[in-house]
Amino acid sequence: MGGIFGVASKESCVFDLFFGTDYHSHLGTRRGGMAVYGEKGFNKAIHNIENSPFRTKFERDIEEMEGNLGIGCISDNEPQPLVIRSHLGNFAITTVGKINNTDELISTVFKNGNPHFLEMSGGDINPTELVASIINQKDTMLEGIKYVQELVKGSMTMLIMTPEGIYAARDRLGRTPLVIGKKRGAYCVSFESFAYLNLGYTNYKELGPSEIVFVTPEGVEVLSGPKEEMKICSFLWVYYGYPSSSYEGISVERMRYNCGSRLAMRDDVKPDIVAGVPDSGIAHAIGYANTSGIPFARPFIKYTPTWPRSFISSKQKQRKLVAKMKLIPVDDLIRNKSLLLIDDSIVRGTQLGETTEFLYQSGAKEVHIRPACPPIMYGCKYLNFSRSKSEMDLITRRIIAEREGENAANMVADYANPDSTNYKEMVDCIGKQLNFTSLKFHRLDDMIDSIGISPCKLCTYCWNGKED
Repeated sequence: MGGIFGVASKESCVFDLFFGTDYHSHLGTRRGGMAVYGEKGFNKAIHNIENSPFRTKFERDIEEMEGNLGIGCISDNEPQPLVIRSHLGNFAITTVGKINNTDELISTVFKNGNPHFLEMSGGDINPTELVASIINQKDTMLEGIKYVQELVKGSMTMLIMTPEGIYAARDRLGRTPLVIGKKRGAYCVSFESFAYLNLGYTNYKELGPSEIVFVTPEGVEVLSGPKEEMKICSFLWVYYGYPSSSYEGISVERMRYNCGSRLAMRDDVKPDIVAGVPDSGIAHAIGYANTSGIPFARPFIKYTPTWPRSFISSKQKQRKLVAKMKLIPVDDLIRNKSLLLIDDSIVRGTQLGETTEFLYQSGAKEVHIRPACPPIMYGCKYLNFSRSKSEMDLITRRIIAEREGENAANMVADYANPDSTNYKEMVDCIGKQLNFTSLKFHRLDDMIDSIGISPCKLCTYCWNGKED
């Protein structure tokens, strides 16, 4: 998915920019970058962070960077921020989101006079460069940002740094968050609301869908107000968001407690202990344990000092190895025990199946699985939350295809209905394939209640296929 952070300060912004950007490293992507503007103009640095923490790659850069304006990012694939020279002046830009109509937008830009794009490895065009090109089709920065919001199908949240200040724009339907912090002499803009708290900032405001502001060390000017319609990603609370963050006033940690509590209310198994798959399943498991009265424990410990996040790698074999090597068993809490394990979700099923086998090999008597969200039926169209190239990567869709053949696509909605026979049989198939003692998914209505905001403001596409 990626994350972005920006600072406008009366003094040097480099320290705040460095740590604020680093606080987005949990979003698990491949590149990090920072750009600053000061007396010497624009200065930027971009590094690959797949196998090394952000801060270790940029420690030398921050000694050389000078400026009171800065933007930084943790990026899915593309190198950014980019520094652009155009008829609108020089600016740096960083984005987070996903563009589903890239070819259409490229054709539009070519027709309007843009001569070329640089290709990244693999032949793809940098989405951030494409966004900059669209902005440059207009006569002002504000018109250009609105043009992006109008044209992009998917989502696109951005920070644009000029010599005068930073434009911050949340995507059209607010699928990703963008919040502003304030302290004496400085403002910051952040994807994650927790990222600026230890830097001395307090909450100033959360941008609404489509809202565009201009941030300087002196203040925040609203250039285009928020729209009413919103489709913020529900998966931010279930998995992606950091526990100490909040979105739309709803705490991630609190939502996960609520989620686990509702799982417990619908369950009747009596395991010896409840555990969460580290790290995102832990808060869900605490909520389950608190409501059920079954003890919470950690039957395996995640070893992370030297291992990268397992989903980063594009190679399934490497992902499996990293996932396995990070989990260290605690024999006393596994051997001859009945375990109830909560993970944030089941996508392919590969890692959770191997985790279950790992627990059996370590002496577990039973392994009951309770995912913290419903069965994922559709690949995300909006936020790059999954690296799946095909919906057939999803274990649910493979089972539906096996059962329904050529009619599979027409039957997905029925399999997503937790009260249907097909749903129950699909869940049984998943449990048997992955060797779970029992399997029970979170219901979508319970998950929405766990978040606690209006269902019409939440994107639930990956579970029920409902679009804008």
